[in-house]
Amino acid sequence: MGGGTALAGVTSALSLISLSGGDPAAAATATTALTIPELLSPTTTDGVDVYTLDMQTGTHEVISGVTSSSAGFNGSYLGPTIRVSNGDSVRMDVTNNLGADTTVHWHGAHVPAKVDGGPQVAFANGETWSPAFTINQEAATLWYHPHALGTTAKQVSQGLAGMLIVDDDSDASAALPSEYGVDDIPVILQCLASSAAGDVKYDVAGYRTSGLVFPVLVNGVNADNTTFTFAATKRRIRLRFLNASLSDIITIQRSDGATLTQVATEQGYLTSATEVSTIRLVAGSRAEVVIDAADAPTIQAVITTGWIAGGSGTYPILSITDSSSDTPADLPDTLNTITRYDTSSFTARTITLGQSGATMLINGVAGTTEAAMEANMIMTTLGAKEIWTIKNSTQLEHSFHLHDVPFQVISINGTAASGVDLGWKDTVEVIGTGTVVIAMEFTDYTDDTYMYMLHCHLAQHEDEGMMAGLMVTAS
Repeated sequence: MGGGTALAGVTSALSLISLSGGDPAAAATATTALTIPELLSPTTTDGVDVYTLDMQTGTHEVISGVTSSSAGFNGSYLGPTIRVSNGDSVRMDVTNNLGADTTVHWHGAHVPAKVDGGPQVAFANGETWSPAFTINQEAATLWYHPHALGTTAKQVSQGLAGMLIVDDDSDASAALPSEYGVDDIPVILQCLASSAAGDVKYDVAGYRTSGLVFPVLVNGVNADNTTFTFAATKRRIRLRFLNASLSDIITIQRSDGATLTQVATEQGYLTSATEVSTIRLVAGSRAEVVIDAADAPTIQAVITTGWIAGGSGTYPILSITDSSSDTPADLPDTLNTITRYDTSSFTARTITLGQSGATMLINGVAGTTEAAMEANMIMTTLGAKEIWTIKNSTQLEHSFHLHDVPFQVISINGTAASGVDLGWKDTVEVIGTGTVVIAMEFTDYTDDTYMYMLHCHLAQHEDEGMMAGLMVTAS
């Protein structure tokens, strides 16, 4: 997926800087057709669908008209969409041509720990990692990205991310749009930090460089001065939003102030389609909405910094035009059945997110090495039902992510979860000094050697130590 939308003429560094700090909505005067990531086709061997990914370096226009060093899967930036179905047997053949160690984590996937893509399975340049597993979860919008120790922020900022869609045979899936690129559309959102010359930043030193710009990208293309268009040929459109930023918060809304119809959170469908005024996505979060193309809506992204520096402003990212002639059936009254946990007998734990200077901690330990994570390991057993109180002892924003199983949000800052927060999740915002209570059940997979992760999905915080190991054993 090379390239972005070129600016007319030569854009000066001064104008780039003014775009990052001015009014992006006013600046977005051009329109460009939305780029849709390629849908990756597998080969099938002995009933196993094999998806081939080549992690490679290249160049890309993170800022329109300016060349940046980049990396991607099967291309110079981002990666293809992988689409699988519940029950599929799959193998991911991932070759590392980055010149550095890496991993690939299937974010949100319920898979055995040894194929989850954590730091324990890092593989070197020139090697191919081939995890095989069976898809074992309801329909959901997931994603994939690197997850090696100390290099996640750098590698994700270079462009290593892609969407992973899980389908199932539920009535809800049958009722919702599902034709990729026609009425089922991925929207990968990123806010990055860059010098005006295109040097993408990812760490504290970089983010404290003077004169930074914070370009916003939609499916890999710069959106700072462009509203992307999608010409709908079907009246009902499904948009799958992913915040693939390192740290920035992205809020989705309609420019006319009308509501959005949300149908799913990170880990599956809501109980019913729910009208919301905004959708707030912290780093790593996803959400699905359906749109009536006849409304010809414009979707905006409101960017808020989540770290020491970041983007800001309102960007009109997607304008939908309608050339449909169909009349879709009403959405079903019920999309999913979610039985809320009775947590009265659940095992209770407290997870404290802390810091010591620039070092980030979980329960007082910086998970910057495998040994540190093993020493700080959370041990649980197959079938265990647990309730965790996630306490943020810092003034900083955190995006808490749990590998392996989905969780239910029980309360946020003392208030019982409601609305779309009742859906299944794997990532949740924990504001400065805030407290979030979640509950989960550990099912299906055990391992005495390989661990899952729990961590902050602000990628810089993860690299700075806010990560711990989780091991699920048989007994």
